Amino acid sequence: MENSSGEKGEMIEQPLLDASETQKGGFRTFPFILGNAALMNAATNALTPNLILYLMNEYHMDMTTGSNILYIWSATTNIAPVLAAFLADSFVGRFKMIGLGSVVTLVGMFLFWLTSVIPQARPPPCIGSNSICRSAEMFQLFFLCSSLGLVAIGAGAIKSSSLAFGSDQLKREVYQENARAIESYFSWYYAVYALSVLVSLTCLVYIQVNMGWALGFGAPVLLMLFSTLLIFLGNPFYVKLKPKSSLITGLIQVIVASYRNRCLRLSSQSEDMLYHQKKGSVIVLPSEKLRFLNKACIVQDPQLDLSPDGEATDPWRLCTVDQVEELKALLNVVPIWLTGAIMNINISQTSFPVLQATTMDRHIGSSFEIPAASFGIFAVIAAILWIVLYDRLVLPIASKLTGKPAHFSTKERMGFGMFLSFLSVLVMAVVEGVRRSIAIKEGYSDDPQSVIPMSAMWLLPQNCLGGFAEALNAIGQNEFYISEFPRSMSSVASALLGVGMGVASLLASFIMSTINELTRGGGQESWVSSNINKGHFDYYYLVLAGLSVVNLLCYIACSRAYGPCKGENREVIEED
Repeated sequence: MENSSGEKGEMIEQPLLDASETQKGGFRTFPFILGNAALMNAATNALTPNLILYLMNEYHMDMTTGSNILYIWSATTNIAPVLAAFLADSFVGRFKMIGLGSVVTLVGMFLFWLTSVIPQARPPPCIGSNSICRSAEMFQLFFLCSSLGLVAIGAGAIKSSSLAFGSDQLKREVYQENARAIESYFSWYYAVYALSVLVSLTCLVYIQVNMGWALGFGAPVLLMLFSTLLIFLGNPFYVKLKPKSSLITGLIQVIVASYRNRCLRLSSQSEDMLYHQKKGSVIVLPSEKLRFLNKACIVQDPQLDLSPDGEATDPWRLCTVDQVEELKALLNVVPIWLTGAIMNINISQTSFPVLQATTMDRHIGSSFEIPAASFGIFAVIAAILWIVLYDRLVLPIASKLTGKPAHFSTKERMGFGMFLSFLSVLVMAVVEGVRRSIAIKEGYSDDPQSVIPMSAMWLLPQNCLGGFAEALNAIGQNEFYISEFPRSMSSVASALLGVGMGVASLLASFIMSTINELTRGGGQESWVSSNINKGHFDYYYLVLAGLSVVNLLCYIACSRAYGPCKGENREVIEED
């Protein structure tokens, strides 16, 4: 099947290349493509860590409002790549989408930088010792949200096509070495991405903390300018595939066709029906799962439904068996995908940890102080360590203990990642309870910005557990979707994780707003108060821990209901 689909891939891609494109592409394009992606990642990731402090201190927002803006921004950033990928594949093309996204991101970051240098773009400073603060005016909020929206949409456009555009450059390489070349490209892409995140969480955050907002937000604008220039400088060398029909369009066609054919009766024997088969496909009959979708590929009248070349005369009424099976594959993983999205609620908690770290002793030695927003780097380091040590340490030790080659399935790794995520929020609740008690004991109930005598190194366990959890679950999800989907759905498989993170951000916003409304009544301080010494973020994280336990149980049930993954039955037979 893989060989046939690979042959189909060559047959489809060949006409998409102009004759002038055959001498282009190759590894010489990587500095431009990887440079564009790395600089964009560094620039956009530099805005996130300190943004909650910027919104609270400069725009005088409370904790809940500022966090909700961050959640919505994160959701837009993660969901935008799906829509951009559809436009790139169907109408615009990948190079134009990356170029357009780079320009839009640059404009958005420049407008956001203006909020830090133009006093009229934000509320005036608070007055007096009583901290009388004016809220932001409607135009100021519109200007702020518009700039962040442009950054999210532009970055999403780049992310939607960057990885695929790089692999396009290797289509004309020597085919015997093509697989190795693509593997090398993917490794470099993720390595450069990790490096860009480390730079943003250290160097760029340090500039914001120690040199002010204007310079701190100006540096990412310069990085984004260089990113935009790089992608256009490589224009003469790129292979540019022409846009073609998108897989997403095909999935929508199945839904429409099955609804339009809803009155058709399905036979108990699939062999009794005539189905529309894609040329060269090895899938002859649709599966028995989700049988109502099979109505989309039933040929009622071959003379009316099919053209002389065998294609459907109306693709919105008649689809191929392949299209139906692709949609079924997507629907089958939705329950497991939802549990992964709920787990990502824990990962999306980026606002409070920064406020928490600002109140703790962050000194290493007598002179150096770690910026509060840089503690997220420990989660990134933990994730990288897990990726490196998994093959070189974890599996060899497990093999020695069991006496046979050890292998953890994708579903096992996803489940273990959810368990570690539960532990991380549980540790966060305990540490916050201790921190709050010390703050109140020291008399800082009304002074949430004072530093208490508690080392910020107590934040390392929750960050490391969170990093391990994200590495296990995210990599497991990607491998699960890619292995379970047909090869034609690889683009959808790679987008599901990002969509899940976007959904998680929206759910996190809903949970925080709900808890804020439920706990601040009757003159009581909200659990998620801007004054973290009066609030009860320890209770808030206990709620997330309880949600994590329920989600883990749901995942176990969904995993068992899903059944074995592809290849697991064969492995069991070989062991027997």
